Amino acid sequence: MPSPFPGMDPYLEHPDFWQETHNRLIVAIADTIMPQIRPKYEVAIDKRIYEITDPNDSNGDSLLVGIPDVAIKRQSNNPNIPTGSVATLTVTLPTTVKVPTTKKITQTYLEVREMTTKQVVTAIEILSPVNKRSGEGRITYLKKRQSILGSLTNLVEIDLLRKWESMPILNNSIQSDYRILVSPSNRRPFAELYAFNLRDSLPIFPLPLREEDVEPILNLPEIFAGIYDRAGYDYRIDYDREPVPPLSEEEQVWASQLLQERAVQEH
Repeated sequence: MPSPFPGMDPYLEHPDFWQETHNRLIVAIADTIMPQIRPKYEVAIDKRIYEITDPNDSNGDSLLVGIPDVAIKRQSNNPNIPTGSVATLTVTLPTTVKVPTTKKITQTYLEVREMTTKQVVTAIEILSPVNKRSGEGRITYLKKRQSILGSLTNLVEIDLLRKWESMPILNNSIQSDYRILVSPSNRRPFAELYAFNLRDSLPIFPLPLREEDVEPILNLPEIFAGIYDRAGYDYRIDYDREPVPPLSEEEQVWASQLLQERAVQEH
């Protein structure tokens, strides 16, 4: 059964599902474009590893990178303090504190490369929380992004997360839940921005290659429907609960009506 939402399913932004959704999208996009660009190009699934040190970690955002916290319950090692001693003992008990730790986060992305030269022609990024929230991960990604934008490599940047700050563009007045940036190197500083909201369908857009090439089409609605079905999200997601991150009051009313209509259709 397909997603009840017309475009992006907000329930897949939950940390329990996002990392899996991200990886499935990467593979599905690679499988979709490969038949359209061979034999001149190859599609490589690559990865980068972020080492994030958060000395504060007071806002709980570590959960949203898709890495579960692991707690180990230990028995107390404090010996029993005898009572009735002649002298009065003052016992100092420990306080639980947090120390800075380094977390390794692996993120996959796509590169379209020329078969003969192995030169990267197009980079395809699907943003994750580590890219969007403030901190080392965002700084690292922005440096890579700027390096691509200053090169001859095309960039496709897919943002399907409502939370945190969007990637910078010069026209910051554009507001949307989700966005896809398509930046052909031969058109810079101009690029195409597909800005869409929860109630909109996912975009269909061309993938930039070399100027002389026929651009393959990325049918994101079709790709998304395929991974939703193969992953079994229709029965794995509890649609009786509110999505994480939460929707606005207006969008929650709309989503509830949508889910009620789906429930009626199922019965």
